[in-house]
Amino acid sequence: MATSLASLSNWYKVPELRRRIGFSLAMLAVYRVGVFVTTPGVDRNAMKQFVGQNGGGFVGFLNLFSGGALGNLSIFALGIMPYISASIILQLLGMVYPPLAEMRKEGEAGRRKLEQFTRYGTIVLASFQSYALATSIQGKSVALLGSDTSIVNDPGPLFIVMTMITLTTGTTFLMWVGEQITERGIGNGTSLIIMSGIVSRVPETIYGYIQQSSGDPRPLNMAGVAVAFLGCIALVAFFENGRRLIPIVYSRRQVGMRVYGAQQAQLPLKINTAGVIPPIFASSLLAFPATLASLNVPGMQKVQALMNRGDWVFNVGFAVLIVFFCFFYTGIVFQPVEVAENLKKQQANIPNVRPGKQTAEYIERVVSRITACGAVYVAAICTLPSMFGQAIRMPITFGGTTIMIVVGVALDTMTQVEGHMIKRSYDGLTGPSRANVRGRRAKASSEDEAAEEPSDELVVAPTAESEA
Repeated sequence: MATSLASLSNWYKVPELRRRIGFSLAMLAVYRVGVFVTTPGVDRNAMKQFVGQNGGGFVGFLNLFSGGALGNLSIFALGIMPYISASIILQLLGMVYPPLAEMRKEGEAGRRKLEQFTRYGTIVLASFQSYALATSIQGKSVALLGSDTSIVNDPGPLFIVMTMITLTTGTTFLMWVGEQITERGIGNGTSLIIMSGIVSRVPETIYGYIQQSSGDPRPLNMAGVAVAFLGCIALVAFFENGRRLIPIVYSRRQVGMRVYGAQQAQLPLKINTAGVIPPIFASSLLAFPATLASLNVPGMQKVQALMNRGDWVFNVGFAVLIVFFCFFYTGIVFQPVEVAENLKKQQANIPNVRPGKQTAEYIERVVSRITACGAVYVAAICTLPSMFGQAIRMPITFGGTTIMIVVGVALDTMTQVEGHMIKRSYDGLTGPSRANVRGRRAKASSEDEAAEEPSDELVVAPTAESEA
């Protein structure tokens, strides 16, 4: 681990990686600046006071995920959640609508079509949610500086239209920023946007804890929270790096003039294949009742009230959605039949398991079991910290969901950085130094050495990774 971190610390020596990281940081900086640009016609201080008064439950949860943008009612108040919701809807439709499922199998062309549909769906959902948000805050006022202050300075249809255009444009711009980071930067753009919003709230949260405990420090409670926080980080790091290794045996075969002997390898299966997607999907889906409640849909007011309480009802519903999305997303991104077919094409098989259908069934059983363990872990890590905070009567803004997202995105980004460094054959990750590489090239180009090389021989691959 120490060697890997020491190698990653030299990322600035790789020009392409340096450009990618710089581009990602620049895009995230633009996002953070936009968080403080308030929507026209809104009193920022009144809106912040309103969110603070109603931020003990789901409203505070959304404000955390938006990096404080909802509290400012900025142009990025909706955040990236409409884009995630559109992705969920398309993936669900792909299970019941065959043309979408076939489009997914068309390769790059099909992927581009699905991305375009997701963009259209994002605009529709953002328009719908911005309309609901604009109508819900009209007429609301808070006690500010000893008097009632309205959140909206000039309510009416013009304000609603302006808010819809502003917030929809902001979400569309965030969607573009996320895609640009994924394509031209480092890491997953959507996840990095959510992570940056969460991390930006750390100083404010710590300051709030200090203010609340100024009269009653409660050192035991603070120590308990610190221990729980460190324990969650360690648990997340342990499970996110957990693998179930399935042994694989490659048959002896000839490729061109080289003959590769039988060798053994391993098929690594992650315990949490879905990563941080389930809690993000679940939190995005839980935003719909609040939107419907603002439109006076029957029954949604009670649902929103239950979620805003942040008690066991919210935690149970959140855990159930997380377990569902763990299985759902794993079933989408990992196809045992395709894995079995690829192994068969590579003349590889699992010991004591026949290639083809039986291999697919065996892999599916293993994936189902480890996904069940991963789903329990994700549901527990996302709900237990907040329940612990309620038990000791101390608000914990950074619960298991935020810890899992931050740690998971950080690990994924580090993996991509390391992958780029390995791809560029950077010294320290590939082993030999540049002088040795030049020496071997000079030796290989020598006519005397080339004449002594055998033209045909039996070669056994030294590692299984090269064959995999």
